[in-house]
Amino acid sequence: MFTQNRCLVHYCKNSALSTFDENGNLKDGKNYCIDHISDPGKFKKDVYSYIHSHDKIVGLNATGLLFSDIDISNKQFFGCNFSKCSFINVKAENLRFKVSIFDFSTFNDCMFVKSNALFCSFSGSIFTHTLLTSSEIIQSNFNGIKAFQSSFDDSDLYNSRFILAELVDTSFRNCNLKKANFLNSKRTNISFKMSNTREAIFNSEPDHIFANDTQFGNSIVDGETK
Repeated sequence: MFTQNRCLVHYCKNSALSTFDENGNLKDGKNYCIDHISDPGKFKKDVYSYIHSHDKIVGLNATGLLFSDIDISNKQFFGCNFSKCSFINVKAENLRFKVSIFDFSTFNDCMFVKSNALFCSFSGSIFTHTLLTSSEIIQSNFNGIKAFQSSFDDSDLYNSRFILAELVDTSFRNCNLKKANFLNSKRTNISFKMSNTREAIFNSEPDHIFANDTQFGNSIVDGETK
């Protein structure tokens, strides 16, 4: 896991960023957060370089960093912290994430397809025009997210949580939803076509379950049983 140090500024409660040695390798050490580091441009360059030169990244803390216009296909991230990061036009296939944190991050025009996420947290994040299709996203946390015109199609979402999520024009077609939790979520123009919705967890009140879902399972469309 990433080292959970606080920023060196005594009054700051933000998480400290990772440090690198003279060879560009991760090392243990105290540091500042993204708001107080003296040269954020150099830190961004160091992170990009480290990810580019390593297929397996363990314990990286890049809280608050901007990632844009990069391809990180086939990379593996274990125990990393990407909280409050911005991901813009990030392309990737066959990613692997395990026990990593993306809380309160933003994803715009990103593509994460045929990827694997296990025990990860995206709580409070915003997804816009983002694809997470054909992926295995197991026991991960999407509580409180906002997703607009995004897609989880053809994915395994076993035991993942979307509690209090706001989902708009977003698709969950042909997904494994066994034990997936959508309690108190707000869903507008959402499709669950060909997904096993009967094994997912929704509010118990039928009117709230189906009111805004355009396609729910194989037999319910626009809230009416067909």
